[in-house]
Amino acid sequence: MQNISIRVWIIVGVCLVALQALILFLFGQPWICECGDIKLWEGVVRSSGNSQHISDWYTLSHVIHGFIFYGLLSYFVPRLSIGVRFALAIGVEVAWEILENTPMVINYYRQQALAQGYIGDSIINSVSDTIAMLVGFYVAWKVPVKAAVALAILLELIALYFIRDNLFLNVLGFIYVFPFITEWQMVGSP
Repeated sequence: MQNISIRVWIIVGVCLVALQALILFLFGQPWICECGDIKLWEGVVRSSGNSQHISDWYTLSHVIHGFIFYGLLSYFVPRLSIGVRFALAIGVEVAWEILENTPMVINYYRQQALAQGYIGDSIINSVSDTIAMLVGFYVAWKVPVKAAVALAILLELIALYFIRDNLFLNVLGFIYVFPFITEWQMVGSP
């Protein structure tokens, strides 16, 4: 498995992303925003276009997923080739994107301050999220650890400043919803 070329792992990755799109299609998720438009960026969190276009504020958290997956795989299984770690990271992200679009998780998100009315991701948004994770994985592979950590913190702070949400608060919300955070998010986010 270690001697398989990176091209083969890229093909595996493409197949996993195609499987992701197929499963989301079978779930009934729309290919694109039901508004009929395809935007490169949707900057309004509380809009019907959030998680429906190519990218949005939550794309930043998917880049951070790539940093995290690269770091964890490099630490726990450093002897695996970069191709194997690449394929494993895609597999984990694809699994998350599928889980994220199940009725259970969609309904859970709807209970959070910024996700009221959330209908799940469009397929184009979900696939773009996986690509964002790959960008993060690649960057983490190429830059020093301190640079990846600093960039992750910067991305978290940018999202926190502009939308009062980020990966940390999202994960925290799955563990426990703090009413003061919910109130703070409702007051000032776009």
